[in-house]
Amino acid sequence: MTTTDLVPGSPCMLDLGTPDVRAAAAFYGAVFGWDYEPMGEEGEGAGGGMLRKDGRTVAGLGRLTEEGARSAWMIYYRVADADATTRAVERAGGTVRVAPTDLGEWGRMAQYSDQLGGQFAVWQPGESAGVELTGRPGSLLWTELYTSDTAAAKEFYGDVFGWRFSDVDLSDGAGTYSVITPAGLPEERAQGGVMGLRTEDLSLANGRPYWHPVFQVTDCDAAVAAVTGNGGSVQMGPQDAKGVGRMAVCLDPSDADFVVLAPDPG
Repeated sequence: MTTTDLVPGSPCMLDLGTPDVRAAAAFYGAVFGWDYEPMGEEGEGAGGGMLRKDGRTVAGLGRLTEEGARSAWMIYYRVADADATTRAVERAGGTVRVAPTDLGEWGRMAQYSDQLGGQFAVWQPGESAGVELTGRPGSLLWTELYTSDTAAAKEFYGDVFGWRFSDVDLSDGAGTYSVITPAGLPEERAQGGVMGLRTEDLSLANGRPYWHPVFQVTDCDAAVAAVTGNGGSVQMGPQDAKGVGRMAVCLDPSDADFVVLAPDPG
């Protein structure tokens, strides 16, 4: 489970690139109860801002500006040195999309693609450590990579972040799920997973791997009703996963994907 004890290699921030910031803020506000705090004066927050739950930061929101890019969530992982991480990404066969960049006193960020094209980012904290609420309803619980080559993904991210992986056989012959734990932490502090899919099942990213966030909810079915009732859709579920909880894979109105999960009690 993701926590706000943000150790190196742990997810520490996420933001959504969307063609319509205000519409996205309204959608996620209806689904998760998030409040939108715009930054700057452009179009009363049309350029972007922060999403908060009970006054605490849960994510960022910005207008999609990259030509040809799809609307998607970008997940940032904490690092001690963004420049050193950039060198590690390049050694492992990845690509630098945005070179390490200072964002004032907040911190330093960079964005990459893994060797198969899956996009992710890192955050070297300054005054801002990242999200302020995790593992509670309406906040980040888990991160997940869909990829056509789990072995290559584990090698790449293991080299870059030092992650450890433990494989779990899924029920009904659905394959293997690789659970991610940051370096030096026990398996109880697992933060995400890698799921192998066929290339043709990765159509959202034109066959490339992609990361998405898993948000905790109290009632999965109620969350799905809020998604569909506010212009979103459902790719899979709701369905029960033994020992995990009830979940659904959803799309917002601009087809950015995310998961809602009501964890099993205990």
